[in-house]
Amino acid sequence: MDIQKYIKVEKVPGGQLEDSVVRKGVMINKDVIAPGKMRRKIFNQRIILLDWPLQYKKGENQTNAELLKEEDWGVLLQLEEEYIERLCVQILKFKPDVVITEKGLSDLACHYFSKAGVSGMRRLRKTHNNRIAKACGASLLIALLRGPSKDLLNEVERNLQDAMSVARNILKNPKLGPGGGATQLTVSATLKQKSSSVEGIEKWPYEAAAIAFEAIPRTVAQNCGVNVIRTMTALQGKHAEVEKSWIGIDGNTGVITDVKEKKIGGYLFGLLLLLSFISFAISIFTFVG
Repeated sequence: MDIQKYIKVEKVPGGQLEDSVVRKGVMINKDVIAPGKMRRKIFNQRIILLDWPLQYKKGENQTNAELLKEEDWGVLLQLEEEYIERLCVQILKFKPDVVITEKGLSDLACHYFSKAGVSGMRRLRKTHNNRIAKACGASLLIALLRGPSKDLLNEVERNLQDAMSVARNILKNPKLGPGGGATQLTVSATLKQKSSSVEGIEKWPYEAAAIAFEAIPRTVAQNCGVNVIRTMTALQGKHAEVEKSWIGIDGNTGVITDVKEKKIGGYLFGLLLLLSFISFAISIFTFVG
């Protein structure tokens, strides 16, 4: 039996030696954040355990903010408050009774929790969080990565973070389009067709955006180890035809295929944001020109 794992000795100054007891469960020498507003005794509680802060995240690098008007300071504070509010709203959707985090918890988040009747604790140790999870039967989601070198593990971790972010985004906004570079090539072909009908320097943004969208299928082809030039030429030729928007690259074999038939999809939200930005940039360029 791992004593260090299942038994914790908590030392509390004061009292007599005879006052020492053995309790079943987990004891943490911390109080709730707002003792007068948050409950201390809760039965059949729902607990959320977090390892990230519920406060406005400071920049990792030195950041300069240029405030030109007095109102700008209020706008800056409003952005911070809205960020904390969004975090708290997402947490309160699960209707918890207690929220425990290993990091900080701001006064504004404390206000939202106490208003909703939720007790909060902050800055707990990782070991305490794990003990609480074992005691209340919470599920710890851990991804165990193995690899021959630290650099390879870091690269795999970044890829795993991207994959988990895509899965999260699909749950939040379930929209998928053709994968394997098919969507990007369709957009590229449409922009090239549009540029042919525009005269003068106004066609430059369309041509530049069309070339930029080809970076995704080109990268997929490079990762597959196929001849990039031949593959891109064949893809561009197929997308120049009518009703070929489902033609892309199979990332496992590098073969040009019908991605709809192979059920190869791609997340569209980021692409829609990029298209909106390009549309805005083209309109600005046209106006300035």
